[in-house]
Amino acid sequence: MTDLERHYTRTFSGASGIAVLQHLRRITVGRTLGPNATDAELRTLEGQRALVRQIETMISRGTQS
Repeated sequence: MTDLERHYTRTFSGASGIAVLQHLRRITVGRTLGPNATDAELRTLEGQRALVRQIETMISRGTQS
């Protein structure tokens, strides 16, 4: 576990951090685009989802002993 992973865990472990992470999940992972979505829209959303998953991965690593 790195210091950076512990920083992520501390940042997102409090009530505010949890609320922010829930919001990020709602607007990315929980979002669906319609059949008329452009390639650019799909790529942008997938990039946002990947970032949220990376944050969650860092938090998970930071909580491991």
